[in-house]
Amino acid sequence: MTTKEYFEQALTLNKRINSKLDHLGALREMTTKASITLSDMPRSSSRNMYRMQDIISKIVDLENEINGDIDRFVDMKREYMRIIGEIRNPVFQLVMEQRYLCCRTWEKISEELGYELRSLHRLHGEALKVAERFIPAWYTKNAVTMETCH
Repeated sequence: MTTKEYFEQALTLNKRINSKLDHLGALREMTTKASITLSDMPRSSSRNMYRMQDIISKIVDLENEINGDIDRFVDMKREYMRIIGEIRNPVFQLVMEQRYLCCRTWEKISEELGYELRSLHRLHGEALKVAERFIPAWYTKNAVTMETCH
């Protein structure tokens, strides 16, 4: 695993959390539709009740999954803060913090820090080289990627 891949795990996990939150919202919306269906016409309510229970069960499972992802995300960010804190160049720190702790796009970072994208990418590459010294060697050699965690 490269240093860049190591740090990009947080961006990927953040996107996955947001995607799961979207899915959670859709499931919650389904519960309101299901309850409306219950009160519509006198039909067999048992079928709708089982459907409602199934949706609620999925919501609970997804909430637990999201909470686990958030815990991992917080742990990752804590480790990234430690590594970024070891970098002595404040500009490198800013670039790394904006990208991997704040999960900002390159365009947003460029705008906020006042660097052209090309210069920003160059600074980022240099910052990654410095940060590589502070990542535990065992991690990059034996890394368990996000795909194998879930």
